[in-house]
Amino acid sequence: MSFPLLTATAVLPAVGAIATAAVPAKQRTAAKWLALLFSLATLVLAAVVAVRFDPGGGRFQLTESHAWIADFGVRYELGVDGIAVALIALTALLIPFVILAGWHDADPQETGNTRWRPTQGFFALILLVEAMVIISFEATDVFVFYIFFEAMLIPMYFLIGGFGDRAGPHGEKEAATQRSYAAVKFLLYNLVGGLIMLAAVIGLYVVAGSFSLSEIAEARASGSLDMATSTERLLFLGFFFAFAVKAPLWPLHTWLPNAMGEATAPVAVLITAVVDKVGTFAMLRFCLQLFPEASKWATPAILVLALISIVYGALVAVGQRDIKRLVAYASISHFGFIIMGIFAMTSQGQSGATLYMVNHGISTAALMLVAGFLISRRGSRLIADYGGVQKVAPVLAGTFLIGGLATLSLPGLAPFVSEFLVLVGTFTRYPVIGIIATFGIVLAALYTLVLYQRTMTGPVKPSTEGIADLRVRELAVVVPLIGVLIFLGVYPKPLTELVNPAVKHTLSDVHKKDPKPEVEAAHK
Repeated sequence: MSFPLLTATAVLPAVGAIATAAVPAKQRTAAKWLALLFSLATLVLAAVVAVRFDPGGGRFQLTESHAWIADFGVRYELGVDGIAVALIALTALLIPFVILAGWHDADPQETGNTRWRPTQGFFALILLVEAMVIISFEATDVFVFYIFFEAMLIPMYFLIGGFGDRAGPHGEKEAATQRSYAAVKFLLYNLVGGLIMLAAVIGLYVVAGSFSLSEIAEARASGSLDMATSTERLLFLGFFFAFAVKAPLWPLHTWLPNAMGEATAPVAVLITAVVDKVGTFAMLRFCLQLFPEASKWATPAILVLALISIVYGALVAVGQRDIKRLVAYASISHFGFIIMGIFAMTSQGQSGATLYMVNHGISTAALMLVAGFLISRRGSRLIADYGGVQKVAPVLAGTFLIGGLATLSLPGLAPFVSEFLVLVGTFTRYPVIGIIATFGIVLAALYTLVLYQRTMTGPVKPSTEGIADLRVRELAVVVPLIGVLIFLGVYPKPLTELVNPAVKHTLSDVHKKDPKPEVEAAHK
């Protein structure tokens, strides 16, 4: 029996969560280092998964399959394609930086309670989320996926509500109320989506007699599964609704600005750069593979919603006064690009969407974490409270600028490649949608550069005179992320070679081919 590498990659951070939570109350530093070591060990296993995966091999590799709940046809089935490998690598890469960035975010204030262990709880919850996200990317049984898709809401709820930002614009009592509101809103939105998906999961089992992706695909290919058109569309909508909430797609997005605004910067990165990617990934793996005809039927409406997300998110970001809410609305715009690329039904669009998931995660992490370092120094999230920071903290300002330029997809940085592919892939099949979506690029430049101008340039305000530059730990967080952004911006080939075969399989599921160019290239 071969070593269960995929299971180990997901179980290791879960074991780390238990070990971290068990550290004695007074050993806070030990708990931090233990969590960091487990996250680094998980990164090593994720690297092994990436190395062992053969892009030219079968669709799902490193597979594991074991009987679980036999009476209900549930099997513990795992497997990865190139898209899943890329997102597992993203998750494993970001978690150590999230832990380092949040090194002091859960240090307890003086409470007189020596048994209270917020530090241990904070880092244990982060590792628990990592475990659930990774196994969600690996699951090839719909029921197994659903369990962890929903279970990750619980640790995220406590991370938002129990370990919220202390630098809000309100007093401590009102800030606690706002954190609680944001956490409950996050939980309710995603629970409603999950309950609707549960009904669709049960309906799928009734129709197909299985939760296994491979068994359902074989039944479709052999003709033994002939799903009625109306049934397929209803099931598709049940799955898509849950994924659109998680994504988040307009108009189901309103929980995100509250959650990111009230969470600490590392937890905000965990939300938008890691957890939300499960929604867009699931659109590719489950919506398109399980319901190909319904996916094509819903494409025009979904593209319109994605386009609204792009323009609406960017427009609202322009008018924000809160740094973290600005990044949240920018992410809504970026997720619109990702979903647009998925449902453009072209190889360029879907490859670009997958690259966008990875690149958006890295660029948002870089920008949000630097913003978090800035906010922790000044104690305010309001843009108006800053000015002239580049004169007193030039390294902080410089890294903030690079993160912002990556967010607006500057050529030479990783997001440019993915956004370009999404727009090209959309334009070849839906030119009007592609043209309108380009306004999102213009608006991205506006909100990013205005944010930098208002916070970093101009005369130094009295409130920012004492802001210190980045420290060694903070540089250890930011510099590697910027390095990855530059490397993938100049040389995206490792990612494209990894995801392109998986994209071809996805397009074959929905029986789509790339449209032929209107003007054939001249051959000499």
